[in-house]
Amino acid sequence: MIAGGARPPILVLAMGGAFVLLVIALLIGSLTRPEFPPYALTTPHPAGVGDSLVGPATYTLDAAATDRWRRFDFGRNAAVDSGPWDLAFRRFHVIAAPGGGIVDLGAVPFDSVRELPVAGYVENATAPDTTNPGVGKWYAYSMLSHLLMSKHHVYGVRTAGGRYAKLELLAYYCRDAGTACVTFRYAYQGDGSRRVAPSR
Repeated sequence: MIAGGARPPILVLAMGGAFVLLVIALLIGSLTRPEFPPYALTTPHPAGVGDSLVGPATYTLDAAATDRWRRFDFGRNAAVDSGPWDLAFRRFHVIAAPGGGIVDLGAVPFDSVRELPVAGYVENATAPDTTNPGVGKWYAYSMLSHLLMSKHHVYGVRTAGGRYAKLELLAYYCRDAGTACVTFRYAYQGDGSRRVAPSR
């Protein structure tokens, strides 16, 4: 009991006010319908690209299934259901094909990455779930919108066949499929060099 009707400490009032604001923000976020990015699912048209430089290109695929991986092959420039592949997506997880690896190049402009490093590529981990620590948590969770938002890091990918690509994960949502509709930007070098941008 507070003697003489003394007021609660300022810290208690400040913490109480912050808690109320947090509850209000969470309620507003849960009641508002988020505006999904205007990406549309890309229709796959697999076609060999040979030893050319592909991209930058943007691709959107549906990775909503929880029981299977959606595979993408840089060498055929498309999501594929059979044959070789380089990356696979399942919900917010991204992995490299066995023998490949991914390296985090940080929050740098996509166009500034012209050549990929020789080393640092991380292979997939399999416990407790299949993941690739090189790409790891490529997203941040917004408490206000309750959406996963890209951190806009650029990643280097070394394929199982010794080819290279740069990758930026742009979004986890699209108007066509809603959640787990992954959009990414990439440039792929088919000649085996680590140069992932046109020569100046």
